[in-house]
Amino acid sequence: MLLRINKQLEKLMPFITPASVVLGVLLTAYIKDFSYLIPWIFAFMTFSGSLGSNFQSLKQSVTHPFPIIIAMLVLHIVMPLWAWGIGCIVFNGDSYTITGLVLGMVIPTGITSVIWVSIYKGNMALTLSLILIDTLLSPFIVPLTLSLFVGQEVEMDIFSIMSGLFGMIVVPSILGMILNQLTHGRVKETLGTRLAPFSKICLGIVVMLNGAVVAPHLKNVNLKLIGIGAVVFLIAFTGYLFSFLIGKWLKRDRDTIVSLTFLGGMRNISAGAVLAVTYFHPSVATPVIIAMLFQQVLASLFGHMLDKYFRRSVYLEKRIA
Repeated sequence: MLLRINKQLEKLMPFITPASVVLGVLLTAYIKDFSYLIPWIFAFMTFSGSLGSNFQSLKQSVTHPFPIIIAMLVLHIVMPLWAWGIGCIVFNGDSYTITGLVLGMVIPTGITSVIWVSIYKGNMALTLSLILIDTLLSPFIVPLTLSLFVGQEVEMDIFSIMSGLFGMIVVPSILGMILNQLTHGRVKETLGTRLAPFSKICLGIVVMLNGAVVAPHLKNVNLKLIGIGAVVFLIAFTGYLFSFLIGKWLKRDRDTIVSLTFLGGMRNISAGAVLAVTYFHPSVATPVIIAMLFQQVLASLFGHMLDKYFRRSVYLEKRIA
C-alpha cells in the first residue's frame, strides 16, 4: 500500500509544492506557530532520502570526477553569479531580494532530483554521488558563497547557518549512509520504501509551514512581487537549460546529460527556505518560497523536453544509418 501511495505522490510532485505554498499562505493564522518543527521535519526528509546512498558512490565519484566537477561549477559558481548579476540589474539596492535570489542558487542540489533522474533513466551513480558530496560540503560552501556575494550588505550569523546545515542535512545524511553500508543496501528496500511516502508528505508540510511564515510578503500581490516571480522563474529555467547545454557542449553521454540537467536545475529549495526563514530577514525568504512554485513543474517540463530530444536524436541516427 505504501508503495502505491509513493507512486501516486511521485506523479503529483509537480503540484505538491505549489499547492503547499498556497495552503501555507491561506492557513498562516493556524499553523505559523508550528514553524519550530521545520528543521526536525527536514532532518527526517534528509535521512529518508539518504538511505539509498553509500560510500561506494563516493568512491566512484573520486575515480571519475569530471562530471562532478562540471556540476559543482554550475551549482556554485555559474548559477549564483548569474542570480547575483540579474538581481543587481533588476533589484538594484534591494539587498534582501538579491540575497534571496543568491541563496536560492547556493544551496545544495535537490534530493528530489533522484526521482526525476530515475524516471528519465539518467546516470544514477553520478546523481547519488553529487548529492552526497554537495550535501556534505554545504555547511562550508553556502556561508562562504553568501559572504562573497552579499556578506557586506546583509548581516549573517555564519556559525548558526553552518550549524543549521549540519543538523538538517549532514548528520541525517551520514546516518542514512551508515545504515545503507551496514545493511549492504537492504535498508533502502525495507525502511527506505516505507519512509518514502512520508518523506514526500513531509516535504509538503515543510513548504506549507515556510509559506505560512512569509505569508505577509506573499499576500499583497504588487508589481514588485510579480517582478520577483518573473526573475525567479527565469533563473530557475536557465539553471536547467545551462546544465543541459554544458553537458552537450562537453559531449557527455545521454545518461550523464540527463543527470546534469536535473542536478544543475534543482535545488534543495526547502533547505533554502528554512535557512532564509530562520537566519535572515523575512524578505530574503520571498524569492526562495516563490521558487518552490516552479521547481517541480520545471523539472517535469525539462523531463519531457529531454525525452523528446533524445528520442529524436535516436530517430535521426537510425535514418542516417
